[in-house]
Amino acid sequence: MRSPSSSYSFFVAVEASTSWHGVTLSKEQCPKTPQDVEEMRHIPYASAVGSLMYAMLCTRPDICYAMGIVSRYQSNPGLAHWTTVKTILKYLRRTRDYMLVYGSKDLILTGYTDSDFQTDRDSRKSTLGSVFTLNGGAVVWRSIKQGCIADSTMEAEYVAACEAAKEAVWLRK
Repeated sequence: MRSPSSSYSFFVAVEASTSWHGVTLSKEQCPKTPQDVEEMRHIPYASAVGSLMYAMLCTRPDICYAMGIVSRYQSNPGLAHWTTVKTILKYLRRTRDYMLVYGSKDLILTGYTDSDFQTDRDSRKSTLGSVFTLNGGAVVWRSIKQGCIADSTMEAEYVAACEAAKEAVWLRK
């Protein structure tokens, strides 16, 4: 197992920092020179992200977090961002048999939530995620950047729990 301080330059062909959460993408990896910008114009980044977003919204909640990250760089993607999109596409190809399955027993709504802590290097905001299942099959899922900057892991978790509670109240109505 690699330590979080190692680099994935062999994997993404550019220097990308890592942490225990995985590869870190930031605006530092966006094109800075006109030559870099021109090189990225020939890459269908927005089209690929849009197609992946459609798949995520319809049947693939497992890519929700990754899509939330790569869609932040729609206006100025770099090669590291494009490599991450290709990695998501490879993951979907390897897991094309995955599907949502709903049980046939009594209707039981269950919710799960989690948060990271300030993993967005650009804004220092945390990302929250939640999923609600009905008889074991996901019916509502999301992964979004929190609106505030949490001062601790506990605060980030409380914000995530509060957002999930609001969703649960709405679903029960």
